Amino acid sequence: MTRPDVTDATQVLVVGAGPVGLLLAGDLRRYGVRVVLVDRLARPMTESRASQLNARTMELLDQRGLLEELDDPQHESAGHFGGLRFDATGTASRHAGNWKVPQFRTESVLTRWALAEGVALRREHELCELRVTDDEVVAVLRTPSGPRTWRAEYVVGCDGAESTVRALAGFELAGNDAVRELLRADIEGVRVPDHRFERRERGFAASARRPDGVTRVMVHEFGRPPVRRTGPPPFAEVAKAWETVTGEDISGAAPIWLDSFDDACAQTTRYRRGRVLLAGDAAHVHMPVGGQALNLGLQDAANLAWKLAAHLHGWAPPGLLDSYHEERHGVGERVLHNVRAQGLLLFGGAEADPVRAVFTELLAETRLGNLFARTLSGLDVRYDMGPDSAPLLGARMPDLDLIVDGARTTVGRLVHDGCGVLLDLTADGAVAERFLAALPAGTDQIRAVTARPVREHTDGAVFLLRPDGHVVWTDRVRTPLARAARHWFGV
Repeated sequence: MTRPDVTDATQVLVVGAGPVGLLLAGDLRRYGVRVVLVDRLARPMTESRASQLNARTMELLDQRGLLEELDDPQHESAGHFGGLRFDATGTASRHAGNWKVPQFRTESVLTRWALAEGVALRREHELCELRVTDDEVVAVLRTPSGPRTWRAEYVVGCDGAESTVRALAGFELAGNDAVRELLRADIEGVRVPDHRFERRERGFAASARRPDGVTRVMVHEFGRPPVRRTGPPPFAEVAKAWETVTGEDISGAAPIWLDSFDDACAQTTRYRRGRVLLAGDAAHVHMPVGGQALNLGLQDAANLAWKLAAHLHGWAPPGLLDSYHEERHGVGERVLHNVRAQGLLLFGGAEADPVRAVFTELLAETRLGNLFARTLSGLDVRYDMGPDSAPLLGARMPDLDLIVDGARTTVGRLVHDGCGVLLDLTADGAVAERFLAALPAGTDQIRAVTARPVREHTDGAVFLLRPDGHVVWTDRVRTPLARAARHWFGV
């Protein structure tokens, strides 16, 4: 291609303006980082690839004040594991359960927020070259006005399962290839009975009607291998497969959106290679069972943003940016394991029936249903904090209702500005006072908050929280507070 004659510079170039890229870019900007977000599409997608947000993702959006923008999403009390239902509302979260939000609405809310934060969004910018040096990343993009170069200190690929960033930067993707394909369509104009993850003699079928009258159908014919496609499947193919599996004729429907996906399950061996990082589907590829793909990606972004910002601002302790891979790769690997297990339950032959029967009994037990709800939502994610052990250490801090300076707030609203929070729930706030007095003048990586919980809290009285809400120190451990603050915040 013709060499570009326009060169721009930024601190971070984020590639991919889907939900993951938007959340990452918006967070980086509110943490004071100059960021450019590029996408090859001229306009946002209008279809809803993913339609479900889980409890942990809702907490992250609440921290950013975005829940009201979601337009009163429909709450679902049930979750499923491999199509087997369980009650998902017993978890310790004010957003327990699942929330039906079409992806285009999630993208719209995040786009408005990111732009309001000052993110520079450039559409019709397609990445075609990437050159990485010790000092910078040079990205060449194809635009309507010709080639354009961006120089950035870091590039983050949030550009999906077929990630261009991943390919150009040489990341290794390890896992298993697809052996099954599912066809998916949003249709209107016909009445389709609800099918709740049904295994039938000739295949698998699922359908659900949305409040707007649109029905989503998903179908897989047993024994049919995946097809290499360059675009969506024709609706006639979807309708034929649906009739083969269910016996129902949907050929007279009007298709709004068509899609296919397979059961390939893979993950990059590293989430960071020098100045290039990956998040979301660019880092892990799997069936979008239960909405885990989108939610996992958004939670990747929340983990990465504050660490990358700290690194760019110069206060990150050694190893902080690398902890993104160390923490999120393990979380992604665990999701891949449960997706593979769900695939066996959904698509396995007769040999899977005894396992399904056992899982059905287990999930009927409230305690185990709650366990699965925490696992599938990411509420149970607990990062390694070393040799110390305490009830909440490494876990996300519960979103307690608090009284601060006479006003009511929540933990989630305290961790919203990219710095750590020392949350002192003691009666006199003495720990916070002593800690503040010991900090060097001008330190802003941590702020101390003295609060009174509205309801009794018994897992400790003082907590050091990262900007993503995870507990890195509590008064229940032996490690001194000053050492934990230095390890995570460099103070």
